[in-house]
Amino acid sequence: MNCTGAINTSSASTSSSTFCLPNRHRRPHLSTANSCLSYPSRNAKFPLLLPRAISSSQGSSVVQVESGLRSNLSSINVINKSSQLGWSGTTPLYCKRSPNKRSLALGALVTSTSQDVPPASLIGEEKVGVLLLNLGGPETLEDVQPFLFNLFADPDIIRLPRLFRFLQKPLAQFISVLRAPKSREGYASIGGGSPLRHITDAQAEELKKALWEKNVPAKVYVGMRYWHPFTEEAIEQIKKDNISKLVVLPLYPQFSISTSGSSLRLLESIFREDEYLVNMQHTVIPSWYQREGYIKAMGNLIEKELENFDFPDKVVIFFSAHGVPLAYVEEAGDPYKAEMEECVDLIMEELEKRKITNPYTLAYQSRVGPVEWLKPYTDETIIELGRKGVKSLLAVPISFVSEHIETLEEIDVEYKELALKSGIEKWGRVPALGCEPTFISDLADAVIESLPYVGAMAVSNLEARQSLVPLGSVEELLATYDSKRRELPSPVTVWEWGWTRSAETWNGRAAMLAVLVLLVLEVTTGEGFLHQWGILPLFH
Repeated sequence: MNCTGAINTSSASTSSSTFCLPNRHRRPHLSTANSCLSYPSRNAKFPLLLPRAISSSQGSSVVQVESGLRSNLSSINVINKSSQLGWSGTTPLYCKRSPNKRSLALGALVTSTSQDVPPASLIGEEKVGVLLLNLGGPETLEDVQPFLFNLFADPDIIRLPRLFRFLQKPLAQFISVLRAPKSREGYASIGGGSPLRHITDAQAEELKKALWEKNVPAKVYVGMRYWHPFTEEAIEQIKKDNISKLVVLPLYPQFSISTSGSSLRLLESIFREDEYLVNMQHTVIPSWYQREGYIKAMGNLIEKELENFDFPDKVVIFFSAHGVPLAYVEEAGDPYKAEMEECVDLIMEELEKRKITNPYTLAYQSRVGPVEWLKPYTDETIIELGRKGVKSLLAVPISFVSEHIETLEEIDVEYKELALKSGIEKWGRVPALGCEPTFISDLADAVIESLPYVGAMAVSNLEARQSLVPLGSVEELLATYDSKRRELPSPVTVWEWGWTRSAETWNGRAAMLAVLVLLVLEVTTGEGFLHQWGILPLFH
């Protein structure tokens, strides 16, 4: 095959291949163009945002596949860093997809091809493992503070200037102690701890069953970033089991440098320092939000919950995603926002095929501190929807595949209460995917489809990110978005000068403390300007 712009690379593992991606597999990216129209609709009485136009990426990347291997790299994620994607703050609150309009985003949908790949020929006598990566969560109230410490000690969560990086752990300790009481209240309200580990373990077991049913006898491991079982613990078990082929699958559908990126940086550092791991064949699936099974599973859950409303067609579908600081997207080039928006488009395309054309919107939750996060914010959007007369709302936790505090407490309690206070009369919430059969089966297909490329080196450049990469290329992968590793604003700002909410709070406290000290000195010494001016005696 004649491949223009093919890049030859070599793998650190025992086998190597060179890949280039044919043009027909390039995934289009969303354009920045938004179109707003006012038109009559029985579901809406104010302007609605039409679907974005889709344009083809100008990036060039081709994959040259070794003979005997079938190319499965159709889930390419092509993001143009120069375009800032998103829902403008001046756009209407929600969208209504025209029933007769077919968005080209559907072309980005990745269908399963695992049935075309004979599993037995892919694994031979090899011992196959799958490593699921997730955030982790405190299992008891006593775990909350150390869990928060691990979270804020991560330099991908709080980035300090180079000269101050020695303060990373002291700052993490300070913030975790400061936030622990409020966080404990939240975890206490959902049973005293996070269910994330229990659910992830169940997902791992179901994935293992699905793989065995598809004739891939693999073992599945769970590695958490900030709590037990830590990634390091999972790796030790993988080594004990003598796994020789490993597929790394982060349980984050959309890629972000602060979630998947952080977990992969850690994993890459572990591999680099271990001779056994360096020689173990492996590959990484960085994101999988375009997969047909995932999209269908989300459609199944949404369709089922809509049936609980008296008038399903009048319900606004409210996608709520976990937020990230705006600087991660604008300064570091994080693709999370673009991938989230395309994911929502694909889900709405799936619902449209089922004759479900409800209005919908996307907002971001769980912001912390006074720095600016991705907008629109979930709480502010709920209030505005209520003000606009929306009466029925169905919340969809789009970035979560497991129930945890952000769904069980933040959405189910805080946002539901806010919605009812804002005039929304009917509230519903789509459950997280958990062990939904279509979802689990598709994850198994994703693993099987990646097996031909385990141990192979994939191409990565500034214009395109391959769907499969080896850990040795994680830094190259992240450099696509985060090449300068700039210091980004902390999600939790402890002290800040200027006219900001943080500054007003902390500077006000400092001023109050200074006044209190002066009064104490005046009273105890009998000297000072208040006595000299004859003010203090008035209070005696």
